[in-house]
Amino acid sequence: MEVLGLGSLGTAFRKYFAVVPALTDELRDHAYRIRHQVYCEELGFEPRRPNRRESDEYDAHSLHCLVRSVPTGEYVGCTRLILARPGDPGYLLPFEKTCARTIDRSIVDPLALPRERIAEVSRLAIVSEYRRRRGEQNSPAPVSDEGFGSQEKPRFPYLVIGLYLGTIELAALHGIDTLFVLTEPRLVRHFATLGVKISPIGGPVEHRGMRVPSTMSVQSIIAGFNIVVRPLYNVIAEEVRHGVREQREVRRP
Repeated sequence: MEVLGLGSLGTAFRKYFAVVPALTDELRDHAYRIRHQVYCEELGFEPRRPNRRESDEYDAHSLHCLVRSVPTGEYVGCTRLILARPGDPGYLLPFEKTCARTIDRSIVDPLALPRERIAEVSRLAIVSEYRRRRGEQNSPAPVSDEGFGSQEKPRFPYLVIGLYLGTIELAALHGIDTLFVLTEPRLVRHFATLGVKISPIGGPVEHRGMRVPSTMSVQSIIAGFNIVVRPLYNVIAEEVRHGVREQREVRRP
């Protein structure tokens, strides 16, 4: 899908996709199903489960996000925001364990930050029907050079960017200042073109491919979107805020 004129990304996204915060058991179940389909059945990263839901210990204190296809009504992607464990400041986020030896703590020391203000972006997954470009089938949520196109003919990887923007808004609504993510090195370069600054904080590690521990400032990202991405973020942020309000009303006794 090619980048459309300025101001049109949000309108085009809304036509085809919707970002939905998953704060209820029913919606979280959709995320677990997608994760099982992608991580267990399609890619073999995790063992298959009899109930066809992929979940782990971090889900109990995570905020989840889905993306829905508007034409079909089906949920086609998900991600989660892992929060630090309440009342247990020594409990490490997954990247802190995986990158214990490679984090450059002169750049940032996650253990020195207020634990209630940090979170990790994790488990991005998009179903195979939406990972059709060459080289993307073996990645759960691909952002490839081809996905961004060229300077002469740019493209826009809607689903991955949409999930990231939804997660950023979800973090802002829950008072998170700093996000951490294990990411492919090229993601840092690609996101910089969108006005999204992702800063590496250590050396690469092998984790389903080469990954680099990186950090993002939630408020700096929101303030720094370029004029192409800003309309898209505004649409997604509105969807997330509406979803949070609506689901809180449903859960209210």
